[in-house]
Amino acid sequence: MHGEGEMQETEQAGVAQERRRARFGALPERVRPQDMVEERPATPRDPARDAYDPDEFAVRYGL
Repeated sequence: MHGEGEMQETEQAGVAQERRRARFGALPERVRPQDMVEERPATPRDPARDAYDPDEFAVRYGL
């Protein structure tokens, strides 16, 4: 009697092990660091913002 219960437990453990191996047996593919990051500008570039106007500068900061 005692050996029969142990045999069932061993079989159940083997089945559980097979299921685990089928589900988790292989690791997912490795993701490269350059694929993890998306680079794009935070705001669109505004050429008028970078334009220097000496008259506006003089009026704003000089007077």
